[in-house]
Amino acid sequence: MNDTQLSAGAGVSPPGRPKAKCAPSGGSAVHAVTSVGALIFDMDGTMVDSMPWHAKSWVEFMQRHGIQMELSEVMRRTNGRNGAECMRILFERELDDTQAWALIAEKEAIYREIFSPIFTEVAGFRAFAQAARDQGLKVGVGTAGDRHNVAFVLQHLQLPAPPHAIVGGDEGLPGKPAPAIFLEVASRLGHAAESCIVFEDAPLGIEAARRAGMRAVAICTSHSAAELDGPHVIANARNFDELIENHFLETLHVATA
Repeated sequence: MNDTQLSAGAGVSPPGRPKAKCAPSGGSAVHAVTSVGALIFDMDGTMVDSMPWHAKSWVEFMQRHGIQMELSEVMRRTNGRNGAECMRILFERELDDTQAWALIAEKEAIYREIFSPIFTEVAGFRAFAQAARDQGLKVGVGTAGDRHNVAFVLQHLQLPAPPHAIVGGDEGLPGKPAPAIFLEVASRLGHAAESCIVFEDAPLGIEAARRAGMRAVAICTSHSAAELDGPHVIANARNFDELIENHFLETLHVATA
């Protein structure tokens, strides 16, 4: 395996030794790192290929409420934020929690209705998550999505075993790029931040991983590798099939209990 390339458009250096001076995505050098004990996955756009349907649900929601904002701006400003934060951004005024969460519940119901018939995982996620567990790694989920979206995704994914820990955006923590969601997942998994790797598809999530002191893998379903780059990003791939095919998990030094 080439240490600095997964495939066209996807780069990796094993976490057990330094990254090449410049990754295919243009990232900075990464220093030698510690053993890995846990993998933390964002949900939308990382575990499941849901972002186009989130976009469609935003369009429908804005039409219902007469909101004029470019969809690209909505996606840029809300991706990774918790539901209440999203609504305050969208309405451009202060909303109390009851109002904000009622509005996001409406929007997310639209999303689940339109995504359910064509529900799709990001290619290879289930197999990758199970392989990680088989290798002795803990698996966590850190998402801005609420408990209803989490339940919806897990019901459709039908994982052989549930994640060891899940932290959602309706638990009172600030959304990304604040690191709180990822740090809480690590705490529940019983691992220090430096022994966790975050898998993310969005710039705010990649930044949240950096602020948490965690390494990251960019899953390029909705953004380019360049948009998801950073000194803590150790790999980028279009999906989990690429990571499996290029033996990413085998490059990790798994922490022993």
